[in-house]
Amino acid sequence: MRRSLPLPTPAPLPLDIKLMNALTVVLSLVFAAMLLALAVAWLMRQSVFNLSAIRVQGDLAHSNAATLRANVTPKLAGNFFTADLETTRSAFEAVPWVRQAVVQREFPNRLKVVLQEHQAIAFWDKEGDAHLVNSFGEVFEANQGDTEAEDLPLLNGPQGQAALVLQAYQLLAPMFEEIDAVLEQLELSGQGGWRARLDSGAAIELGHGSFDELQARTRRFIATLTQVSSRYGRDLESADLRYGNGYAIKLRGVTTVNAADKEDKKVKR
Repeated sequence: MRRSLPLPTPAPLPLDIKLMNALTVVLSLVFAAMLLALAVAWLMRQSVFNLSAIRVQGDLAHSNAATLRANVTPKLAGNFFTADLETTRSAFEAVPWVRQAVVQREFPNRLKVVLQEHQAIAFWDKEGDAHLVNSFGEVFEANQGDTEAEDLPLLNGPQGQAALVLQAYQLLAPMFEEIDAVLEQLELSGQGGWRARLDSGAAIELGHGSFDELQARTRRFIATLTQVSSRYGRDLESADLRYGNGYAIKLRGVTTVNAADKEDKKVKR
Protein backbone atom coordinates (compact mmCIF):
# COMPACT_ATOMS: atom_id res chain seq x y z
CA MET A 1 0.00 0.00 0.00
CA ARG A 2 1.46 3.31 -1.16
CA ARG A 3 1.58 6.35 1.09
CA SER A 4 1.86 9.91 -0.31
CA LEU A 5 4.56 11.99 1.20
CA PRO A 6 4.09 15.75 1.73
CA LEU A 7 6.18 18.01 -0.47
CA PRO A 8 8.72 20.08 1.27
CA THR A 9 7.77 23.75 1.79
CA PRO A 10 10.07 26.07 -0.18
CA ALA A 11 12.15 28.33 1.93
CA PRO A 12 11.12 32.04 1.74
CA LEU A 13 13.31 34.29 -0.38
CA PRO A 14 15.69 36.47 1.47
CA LEU A 15 14.69 40.13 1.82
CA ASP A 16 17.51 41.36 -0.37
CA ILE A 17 16.41 39.07 -3.24
CA LYS A 18 12.84 40.35 -2.97
CA LEU A 19 14.06 43.95 -3.11
CA MET A 20 16.21 43.21 -6.16
CA ASN A 21 13.27 41.58 -7.97
CA ALA A 22 10.99 44.53 -7.20
CA LEU A 23 13.65 46.98 -8.34
CA THR A 24 14.07 45.04 -11.58
CA VAL A 25 10.32 45.26 -12.29
CA VAL A 26 10.24 48.98 -11.55
CA LEU A 27 13.24 49.71 -13.74
CA SER A 28 11.73 47.66 -16.55
CA LEU A 29 8.49 49.62 -16.36
CA VAL A 30 10.35 52.95 -16.31
CA PHE A 31 12.45 51.90 -19.30
CA ALA A 32 9.33 50.84 -21.21
CA ALA A 33 7.64 54.15 -20.41
CA MET A 34 10.68 56.07 -21.61
CA LEU A 35 10.75 54.11 -24.86
CA LEU A 36 7.03 54.77 -25.34
CA ALA A 37 7.47 58.50 -24.65
CA LEU A 38 10.35 58.71 -27.14
CA ALA A 39 8.28 56.88 -29.73
CA VAL A 40 5.31 59.21 -29.21
CA ALA A 41 7.56 62.30 -29.37
CA TRP A 42 9.12 61.04 -32.59
CA LEU A 43 5.73 60.30 -34.05
CA MET A 44 4.36 63.74 -33.14
CA ARG A 45 7.21 65.42 -34.98
CA GLN A 46 6.45 63.72 -38.26
CA SER A 47 5.50 66.06 -41.10
CA VAL A 48 2.31 64.16 -41.79
CA PHE A 49 0.84 65.83 -38.68
CA ASN A 50 1.79 69.39 -39.65
CA LEU A 51 -1.35 71.50 -39.98
CA SER A 52 -2.21 71.74 -43.64
CA ALA A 53 -5.72 73.18 -43.59
CA ILE A 54 -8.35 74.84 -41.42
CA ARG A 55 -11.94 74.07 -42.31
CA VAL A 56 -14.20 77.02 -41.44
CA GLN A 57 -17.96 76.65 -41.07
CA GLY A 58 -20.70 79.07 -40.11
CA ASP A 59 -23.06 81.61 -41.61
CA LEU A 60 -20.52 84.31 -42.47
CA ALA A 61 -21.56 87.65 -43.99
CA HIS A 62 -18.63 89.90 -43.07
CA SER A 63 -15.66 87.53 -42.70
CA ASN A 64 -13.85 86.02 -45.66
CA ALA A 65 -10.88 83.72 -46.21
CA ALA A 66 -8.43 86.57 -46.74
CA THR A 67 -9.44 88.34 -43.52
CA LEU A 68 -9.29 85.16 -41.47
CA ARG A 69 -5.94 84.16 -42.94
CA ALA A 70 -4.38 87.56 -42.25
CA ASN A 71 -5.60 87.69 -38.65
CA VAL A 72 -5.23 84.07 -37.56
CA THR A 73 -2.31 82.44 -39.41
CA PRO A 74 0.45 84.47 -37.68
CA LYS A 75 -0.87 83.33 -34.29
CA LEU A 76 -0.97 79.59 -35.06
CA ALA A 77 1.81 77.33 -33.78
CA GLY A 78 2.38 73.58 -33.48
CA ASN A 79 0.89 70.65 -35.34
CA PHE A 80 -2.19 68.46 -34.99
CA PHE A 81 -1.13 67.30 -31.53
CA THR A 82 0.53 70.40 -30.11
CA ALA A 83 -1.62 73.26 -31.45
CA ASP A 84 -3.20 75.20 -28.56
CA LEU A 85 -6.94 75.17 -29.26
CA GLU A 86 -7.63 77.94 -26.75
CA THR A 87 -5.09 80.24 -28.40
CA THR A 88 -6.55 79.38 -31.80
CA ARG A 89 -10.05 80.13 -30.58
CA SER A 90 -8.95 83.50 -29.20
CA ALA A 91 -7.25 84.32 -32.51
CA PHE A 92 -10.46 83.73 -34.43
CA GLU A 93 -12.59 85.65 -31.94
CA ALA A 94 -10.25 88.63 -32.32
CA VAL A 95 -11.27 88.94 -35.96
CA PRO A 96 -13.82 91.76 -36.52
CA TRP A 97 -17.44 90.55 -36.60
CA VAL A 98 -16.61 87.13 -35.08
CA ARG A 99 -18.54 86.65 -31.84
CA GLN A 100 -17.72 83.04 -31.03
CA ALA A 101 -15.42 80.33 -32.36
CA VAL A 102 -15.43 76.58 -31.61
CA VAL A 103 -12.19 74.81 -32.61
CA GLN A 104 -11.73 71.03 -32.99
CA ARG A 105 -8.95 68.80 -34.30
CA GLU A 106 -9.49 66.70 -37.43
CA PHE A 107 -7.06 63.80 -37.81
CA PRO A 108 -4.38 63.79 -39.06
CA ASN A 109 -3.50 67.41 -39.94
CA ARG A 110 -6.52 69.71 -39.98
CA LEU A 111 -8.52 71.97 -37.68
CA LYS A 112 -12.26 72.51 -37.87
CA VAL A 113 -13.58 75.91 -36.80
CA VAL A 114 -17.26 76.82 -36.45
CA LEU A 115 -17.77 80.59 -36.35
CA GLN A 116 -20.72 82.67 -35.18
CA GLU A 117 -20.78 86.26 -36.39
CA HIS A 118 -22.23 89.24 -34.57
CA GLN A 119 -25.64 90.25 -35.86
CA ALA A 120 -25.55 94.03 -35.76
CA ILE A 121 -28.76 95.60 -34.44
CA ALA A 122 -27.70 99.21 -33.84
CA PHE A 123 -24.83 101.65 -33.70
CA TRP A 124 -23.53 102.43 -30.23
CA ASP A 125 -22.46 105.86 -28.99
CA LYS A 126 -21.96 107.65 -32.33
CA GLU A 127 -23.50 106.99 -35.71
CA GLY A 128 -20.93 105.78 -38.20
CA ASP A 129 -18.59 104.80 -35.37
CA ALA A 130 -17.02 101.35 -35.39
CA HIS A 131 -18.93 100.28 -32.25
CA LEU A 132 -22.16 98.37 -32.70
CA VAL A 133 -24.64 96.42 -30.58
CA ASN A 134 -25.43 92.83 -31.49
CA SER A 135 -28.61 90.84 -30.95
CA PHE A 136 -27.41 89.82 -27.47
CA GLY A 137 -27.00 93.43 -26.36
CA GLU A 138 -23.20 93.17 -26.53
CA VAL A 139 -21.07 96.03 -27.82
CA PHE A 140 -18.47 95.01 -30.39
CA GLU A 141 -16.06 96.80 -32.67
CA ALA A 142 -15.99 96.40 -36.44
CA ASN A 143 -13.87 97.88 -39.18
CA GLN A 144 -14.85 101.46 -39.96
CA GLY A 145 -15.53 100.68 -43.61
CA ASP A 146 -17.89 97.82 -42.70
CA THR A 147 -20.29 100.13 -40.85
CA GLU A 148 -20.74 102.85 -43.46
CA ALA A 149 -23.39 100.93 -45.36
CA GLU A 150 -25.28 99.77 -42.27
CA ASP A 151 -28.75 101.34 -41.97
CA LEU A 152 -29.17 100.93 -38.25
CA PRO A 153 -30.62 102.94 -35.35
CA LEU A 154 -28.33 104.69 -32.89
CA LEU A 155 -28.35 103.66 -29.23
CA ASN A 156 -26.45 105.27 -26.40
CA GLY A 157 -26.14 104.98 -22.66
CA PRO A 158 -23.79 104.44 -19.73
CA GLN A 159 -21.09 101.80 -19.99
CA GLY A 160 -22.44 98.29 -19.49
CA GLN A 161 -26.07 99.29 -20.23
CA ALA A 162 -26.22 98.35 -23.92
CA ALA A 163 -28.46 95.33 -23.31
CA LEU A 164 -30.92 97.46 -21.32
CA VAL A 165 -31.04 100.16 -24.01
CA LEU A 166 -31.52 97.54 -26.73
CA GLN A 167 -34.40 96.01 -24.78
CA ALA A 168 -36.09 99.41 -24.46
CA TYR A 169 -35.61 100.06 -28.18
CA GLN A 170 -37.20 96.71 -29.08
CA LEU A 171 -40.22 97.59 -26.93
CA LEU A 172 -40.70 101.16 -28.18
CA ALA A 173 -39.83 100.92 -31.88
CA PRO A 174 -42.96 98.90 -32.83
CA MET A 175 -45.14 101.42 -31.01
CA PHE A 176 -43.90 104.33 -33.12
CA GLU A 177 -44.47 102.29 -36.27
CA GLU A 178 -48.20 102.61 -35.53
CA ILE A 179 -47.95 106.28 -36.55
CA ASP A 180 -45.61 105.53 -39.48
CA ALA A 181 -42.60 106.83 -37.57
CA VAL A 182 -39.20 105.20 -37.22
CA LEU A 183 -37.37 105.30 -33.92
CA GLU A 184 -33.88 106.26 -35.11
CA GLN A 185 -32.18 107.11 -31.82
CA LEU A 186 -32.67 106.10 -28.20
CA GLU A 187 -30.50 107.28 -25.34
CA LEU A 188 -30.35 106.49 -21.63
CA SER A 189 -28.72 109.28 -19.65
CA GLY A 190 -26.49 108.76 -16.66
CA GLN A 191 -29.37 109.92 -14.44
CA GLY A 192 -31.74 107.30 -15.87
CA GLY A 193 -33.74 109.52 -18.24
CA TRP A 194 -34.74 108.31 -21.70
CA ARG A 195 -34.62 110.41 -24.89
CA ALA A 196 -35.71 109.42 -28.38
CA ARG A 197 -35.44 110.87 -31.87
CA LEU A 198 -37.64 109.89 -34.79
CA ASP A 199 -36.74 109.70 -38.48
CA SER A 200 -38.53 113.04 -38.94
CA GLY A 201 -36.03 114.65 -36.60
CA ALA A 202 -38.55 115.06 -33.79
CA ALA A 203 -36.99 114.84 -30.32
CA ILE A 204 -38.97 113.16 -27.54
CA GLU A 205 -38.27 113.26 -23.80
CA LEU A 206 -39.58 109.96 -22.44
CA GLY A 207 -38.65 110.54 -18.80
CA HIS A 208 -37.60 108.11 -16.08
CA GLY A 209 -39.21 104.93 -14.92
CA SER A 210 -39.71 101.26 -15.69
CA PHE A 211 -40.38 99.83 -19.12
CA ASP A 212 -44.08 99.62 -18.29
CA GLU A 213 -44.14 103.33 -17.44
CA LEU A 214 -42.30 104.24 -20.64
CA GLN A 215 -44.71 102.19 -22.71
CA ALA A 216 -47.73 103.72 -20.98
CA ARG A 217 -46.53 107.30 -21.68
CA THR A 218 -45.66 106.43 -25.27
CA ARG A 219 -49.01 104.76 -25.84
CA ARG A 220 -50.87 107.81 -24.51
CA PHE A 221 -48.78 110.08 -26.73
CA ILE A 222 -49.28 108.02 -29.88
CA ALA A 223 -53.03 107.70 -29.31
CA THR A 224 -53.61 111.46 -29.65
CA LEU A 225 -50.62 112.81 -31.61
CA THR A 226 -52.19 112.36 -35.04
CA GLN A 227 -55.33 114.19 -33.99
CA VAL A 228 -53.39 117.12 -32.54
CA SER A 229 -50.93 117.51 -35.40
CA SER A 230 -53.64 117.20 -38.06
CA ARG A 231 -55.60 120.01 -36.41
CA TYR A 232 -52.75 122.40 -37.20
CA GLY A 233 -51.53 120.64 -40.34
CA ARG A 234 -47.98 120.62 -38.98
CA ASP A 235 -45.37 117.98 -38.20
CA LEU A 236 -44.02 117.27 -34.75
CA GLU A 237 -40.82 119.05 -33.77
CA SER A 238 -40.47 117.88 -30.17
CA ALA A 239 -42.43 116.34 -27.32
CA ASP A 240 -42.08 116.02 -23.58
CA LEU A 241 -43.85 113.02 -22.05
CA ARG A 242 -42.68 113.60 -18.49
CA TYR A 243 -46.03 114.94 -17.29
CA GLY A 244 -48.23 112.81 -15.09
CA ASN A 245 -51.52 113.53 -16.90
CA GLY A 246 -50.48 114.55 -20.41
CA TYR A 247 -47.60 115.72 -22.55
CA ALA A 248 -46.20 118.88 -24.11
CA ILE A 249 -45.49 119.18 -27.82
CA LYS A 250 -44.01 121.67 -30.23
CA LEU A 251 -45.20 121.60 -33.84
CA ARG A 252 -43.12 122.97 -36.67
CA GLY A 253 -44.29 126.42 -37.66
CA VAL A 254 -46.77 126.72 -34.79
CA THR A 255 -45.95 129.30 -32.14
CA THR A 256 -47.90 129.85 -28.94
CA VAL A 257 -47.01 132.94 -26.94
CA ASN A 258 -47.54 133.38 -23.23
CA ALA A 259 -46.11 135.67 -20.63
CA ALA A 260 -42.75 133.94 -20.87
CA ASP A 261 -42.90 133.98 -24.68
CA LYS A 262 -42.61 130.18 -24.87
CA GLU A 263 -43.32 128.10 -27.94
CA ASP A 264 -44.55 124.96 -26.23
CA LYS A 265 -48.10 123.72 -26.39
CA LYS A 266 -49.20 121.43 -23.61
CA VAL A 267 -51.83 118.78 -24.29
CA LYS A 268 -53.57 117.21 -21.31
CA ARG A 269 -56.04 114.42 -21.16
